[in-house]
Formats: sequence, C-alpha cells, structure tokens
Amino acid sequence: MRSARGILAVLVVAALASGCTSDSSAPTPTKSPVYTDPPLPAKAVPVFTDSPVPPAPGTPRCGDPTASLRPTGAGTAARGPTIDAIRARGRLLVGLDTGSNLFSYRDPVSGAIVGFDADIAREVARDLLGSPDLIEFRSLGSAEREAALQNRTVDLVAKTMTINCERREKVAFSTVYLHANQRVLAVKNSGIRSLADLAGRRVCIVSGTTSLEHIRRDQPAATILTVPSWADCLVVLQQRQVDAVSTDDAVLAGLAAQDPYTELVGGSISEEPYGIGIPKGNDDLVRFVNGTLERIRNDGTWVGLYQKYLPSLGPVPAPPAPTYQD
Repeated sequence: MRSARGILAVLVVAALASGCTSDSSAPTPTKSPVYTDPPLPAKAVPVFTDSPVPPAPGTPRCGDPTASLRPTGAGTAARGPTIDAIRARGRLLVGLDTGSNLFSYRDPVSGAIVGFDADIAREVARDLLGSPDLIEFRSLGSAEREAALQNRTVDLVAKTMTINCERREKVAFSTVYLHANQRVLAVKNSGIRSLADLAGRRVCIVSGTTSLEHIRRDQPAATILTVPSWADCLVVLQQRQVDAVSTDDAVLAGLAAQDPYTELVGGSISEEPYGIGIPKGNDDLVRFVNGTLERIRNDGTWVGLYQKYLPSLGPVPAPPAPTYQD
C-alpha cells in the first residue's frame, strides 16, 4: 500500500513538473505599444471655417494710420507729465514678447533680453533716463498688448505691433520703425509654395494679430489653429500638427533660424508697418519716442541693429521715413 502511494506521489510530482515546463515554454503575450498625438500648446484654439470672415479693408477711416506726432527732441531737456513720472520712477516699463527670436528673446549666454525690438526700447531708455539699462521688460502675448497700454501697466509696447486704424482707436503709436510683410513658413519640400497652397491645409497663427484676419479673409479654405505665441506655432509645425505658419516675414525669419528644415515661401500677403505702442493721451511720450527714432535713423544705430539681428531678411534697407500729422 505504501509502495502504491509512493508511486502515485511520484506520478503527481511528475505531472506538475510537466505542467510547469509546458507553461514556461509557452510564449508570453506582449502588449502592443499605444501611440498618442502630442498635446497642443496651452490655450490653443481652432478657428472654425463657418465663423464670419473679416471684411475686406477699405480706405483707412483714420487717414494715414502711420502718421504720428512730430518729435520734440530726445534728451534730458524734454519735459511732460508722462516723461516726468517715468523719470521719478527711475525705470521704463516695456511690454514685449520674451520668446520672439531676433526681436526680443533671452540671450543664452548673458541671460539678458535682447533683439531688434528690445534694443530699440533700450535706446528710448538711454535718451529718457540716461542709461539703456534702466528698463523693466514685461512679457505680453499679442492679444494682451492693447489692454496693457489701456490699463497703463506698461509705458510702451515694442512687440512687432502693426499700426492700423482699429488699434489707433485704443492706443497711440510712434512713427514706423520697421516695414514687414506677411508671408508663409512651411517645412521644406512640403509642396506649399504660396498662399494658394494653404487651401485645405492647417495653418498656425497667434491670436490677436492682423495675420489672423488676413489669412481668414484671403484664404478661407485654410483650417486655422490659434496659439498664444509664435514659439508655440513652431512647436506644432515641428510636431506636424499644422502644415504651415503665417505672419510677418520678420517674425518667421526668427522661427526659421531655429529650425533648418523650414523655409519662408510665397510673396507678400500684406504689408505690416511696425510702430511702438503708447497709451492714448500720453502725447509727450509719443513725441519723445519719435525723437529717439529720429536719432537712431540718422546716427546709424538703426542700421547697426538691422545688421545685427535681421540679416536673414536680405540687404539692409534704409530706415522707414517718418510721416507726421502736425
């Protein structure tokens, strides 16, 4: 009996061993990886094609929107309520975009905010306060520029801001300090060569810009994604979540400099005259800023800044000639 039980126990152990061997030799099921689209930038919003298209621009209702107040000179002798208040404070408050390559960005070596816009603002501080370093930069999104001036949280905005009649109802402007042209940025060999090629394509544009109005009006067949900053547009283009970016060539040149696989294509969609935004009613500051712009046009500073930051746009042009309304 004991012998039989022993034999039975051996058989059970053998069976268990055989079962374990069988299980271990069976292939282990593998999990298929799951891929998801990268997330869109914060506050990215699609513009639906059935929303109203902006009307075509007619004759400017404000006359020449680029005409500004004649300068009273740029120097310590200039006086006025706004100028005196800034001097009493001891620093100039400037709104700009700290992520706009070539125009206002943080230098990776020094950590300072530099660029074409930032350095022009420094020239205003130099004339107003005696030093280009007596300046405080405040980062603004494109859609925040007018509100910051209306609320007077900044003294001026130097942020690739196009002068037009609609904006002049809310804020004042200096004379033009740069002429840009809206174009298209696309990935090389994408097949996109002009505005016409954006039909049925996805285009990234920053909210609160004239670029958005132009694309919606001139190419209504494009699908538009709006984001807070142009750096966000470069990210979604690199992730292939859009097919192109459209805004001023000066801004696009800064994006292209960060990605050699992109290129500017097509001709000018619209001309964009840049001015420095100033709170409405601060006429003494408008005249003072125009005095600084007059100085840098004449003493070679403007040309030097263009050569330093914007050589990718081509030969250095002459500084924009000012137009005065008085």
